[in-house]
Amino acid sequence: MASFRIGSLAGAITARFTFIRYLLASLCALSGDMLLFLALLRMDVPPAAAAAVGYIGGLLLHWMISVRFVFTSTRRPTHGQRLGFAVSAAVGLGITTGLVSALGVAGLAPALAKLLAIPVSFLTVYAIRKYGVFAVA
Repeated sequence: MASFRIGSLAGAITARFTFIRYLLASLCALSGDMLLFLALLRMDVPPAAAAAVGYIGGLLLHWMISVRFVFTSTRRPTHGQRLGFAVSAAVGLGITTGLVSALGVAGLAPALAKLLAIPVSFLTVYAIRKYGVFAVA
């Protein structure tokens, strides 16, 4: 019984550290995403397109950080993980672009719309990656 509790505690601690590492990776990627997004807005790129390009730039950074520091394993990333990461990114991109577009139509400033889309996209994509793409069999 005690070993079950210790195993559960170790699993909970591991999950918490994974989430913290994912959050830090996401903050780095988000910084790149927002810088690119804001730069593109200053160049008069339409908000939805700027959001999409910024998201893709942040995605590339996120992949590099995720496979090295977040979802680490003894093996190299598989093609399935790369594909799953890309599919989860497409979901996040759809959420981000859709919300920026919809909230823009509703009258919100593009940067505020992007900020509101971030937590929705973040939590959705994290769940897909943790429980799908990088799940341990």
